[in-house]
Amino acid sequence: MCTRMRGDAELLEAWRQGDRAAGSELFERHYAAVVRFFANKVSGDPADLIQETFEACVKGRDRLNDDAGFVRYLFGVAYNVLRRHYERNRKHDQRFDPGTESTADLSPGPATMMARRDEHRLLLAALRRIPLAHQVVLELFYWEGMTSATIAEVLDTPHGTIRTRLRRARQEVEAELAVLIRDPVRLQQALADIDTLASEIREDQESRDDRPSGSD
Repeated sequence: MCTRMRGDAELLEAWRQGDRAAGSELFERHYAAVVRFFANKVSGDPADLIQETFEACVKGRDRLNDDAGFVRYLFGVAYNVLRRHYERNRKHDQRFDPGTESTADLSPGPATMMARRDEHRLLLAALRRIPLAHQVVLELFYWEGMTSATIAEVLDTPHGTIRTRLRRARQEVEAELAVLIRDPVRLQQALADIDTLASEIREDQESRDDRPSGSD
């Protein structure tokens, strides 16, 4: 007898009603993707931000009305959690602007996303040096394979704006790589291989995929 696989929205509703097994299944299904989202955007262990993201999903589940929209909803929540994280670290007289401030400015220190090759490390460093809002769209594009239209839905931002951010983010990453890689031959190779390097980083993260044993 086959067991029907429950959709994301059904699992979320069951979790909210007290079904811990449903919460564990939902957490397991999307944990790796949320880890990828935070891994290169904060220094140190992002466990609290990951937990906050899933808890916020439960509290806001009424905004979710179909299975297809859950992943977009999840990443939208994750981005809001990330913004609040950096806003909390600001003094009240300082404004947080993800359009101009980078992860390297906001959270100096090593990220938790591991790099197998030196080229991977350099690309991750370059991503951390561009404005956070641009880093977010480019990493959703690379890590999650989202189209510009889907990213626009995730961030509740006009599609044209996201297309512009993606283009600028790519240009900014190339400029940062030029700062980080002084050897011209190596630089040209890295610039030509950005898409491949990003794909390899994604594959490496999936192969590690240290998932939790469950969720409360």
